[in-house]
Amino acid sequence: MRNGLKDIQWCPGCGQYTVLAWLKQAIKELKLNTKDIVVVSGIGCSGKFSQYVNSYGAETLHWRWLAFASWVKLANPNLTVISIGGDWDTYWIWLNHFLQTAKRNTDILHIVVDNENYALTTWQASPTTPQWAKTKSTPKGKTSSALEPVKLAEAVWCKFSKDINAKDIKEVQKNVIKGITHKWFAHLNIKANCVWNKWS
Repeated sequence: MRNGLKDIQWCPGCGQYTVLAWLKQAIKELKLNTKDIVVVSGIGCSGKFSQYVNSYGAETLHWRWLAFASWVKLANPNLTVISIGGDWDTYWIWLNHFLQTAKRNTDILHIVVDNENYALTTWQASPTTPQWAKTKSTPKGKTSSALEPVKLAEAVWCKFSKDINAKDIKEVQKNVIKGITHKWFAHLNIKANCVWNKWS
């Protein structure tokens, strides 16, 4: 069980601070016992979430965290399981895991901190990078259109899927609480500002 971790390793101004603050606030407002919560993350910028919440946590293998979160929920259905990842992993190399977990409707809150780029390795394009945006991996501009996460989730019958901007604090707060209390699969795509993101 993690506690007392204060050395947060995100860039100043990163939108993940907002998501972390309201995740902690939601846990407090819902009066959840931290021993009944498991936060599961992968690697990358969002991988640190499992270290920054005073609960049980698992920083798992690259793009395998929702499978891990599903196993946790199957092993103990009474736990509150929160999975957190980024746009690159969730909507690209990990896409089938996301679609199948949403389709199975496993009782997990999955938060995607969507900064529209692959920030940990400093600025490559992700599926949600806007079309024509220039990055290290698309120096002449990304030719494909940006993926729409909510529509993707709804295509596999996900009943709780929201697109929120991290700057809209009230919406983040409200929907994190709703996502935790929703008794089936819940998906929050939270647009987060990033120092590497040159277009927002």
